[in-house]
Amino acid sequence: MLLPIHIAAGGLAIVLGTVALLVKKGGTTHRRVGLLFVYAMLVMGTCASILAFRKSPTDPNLPGGFMVAYFVGTALTTVRPVSRWTRAIDIAALTVAVGLALLDILGGVKAFNSPHGSLNGVPFAMLFFLATIMILAATGDVRIMWFGMPRGRPRLARHLWRMCFALFIAAGSFFSIRSRVARVLPLPDPLLNMPWRMLPVLLVFVAMFYWLWRVRGRRLPGDRSAIPHHAPA
Repeated sequence: MLLPIHIAAGGLAIVLGTVALLVKKGGTTHRRVGLLFVYAMLVMGTCASILAFRKSPTDPNLPGGFMVAYFVGTALTTVRPVSRWTRAIDIAALTVAVGLALLDILGGVKAFNSPHGSLNGVPFAMLFFLATIMILAATGDVRIMWFGMPRGRPRLARHLWRMCFALFIAAGSFFSIRSRVARVLPLPDPLLNMPWRMLPVLLVFVAMFYWLWRVRGRRLPGDRSAIPHHAPA
């Protein structure tokens, strides 16, 4: 039963994430859709990790599920009032981020030294890219714990990029497999090949940078200043 749930949650997450990117930020629709996106991503990531572990402890989808949960979890606590449970989630999330960064670095080294330059089908460049992202994310988490949650644009930026990166993982997982896309989307054969399949994944980053530019100087409800001294995390 886990596989159908994983596929359904992943498809729903991609749709909800797309809607959240298109609607007005901070509005009722955005908040409700964004929360549903978090729930869908948590279900998808949990199922992915369980399925991967049952297949093999070295399956790359095992840490991928934790990565999804990390990004949506910290994105959600970013826009929630600071409380005991948000602090607990952030501390646990930092542990996950550091662990994933170490795993990606070790995997990247193994992949680089392998004959095909990959580990379990994942190229070494992707593993080092993910390790870099996790290091940057963990650094941001440490700054949050040390200086407190930022206000204004840095707070919005932290929420946006983490939600978008979670959507990138979901979209990349789906569109990277040709047979999976062919079963779900009735596309002509040329559009099922690279680089067309990766176009939706790249659009996630385009949308992320667009909204990061749009929210510059914006404030969240309850913020006293638009641009604080803290940098984005």
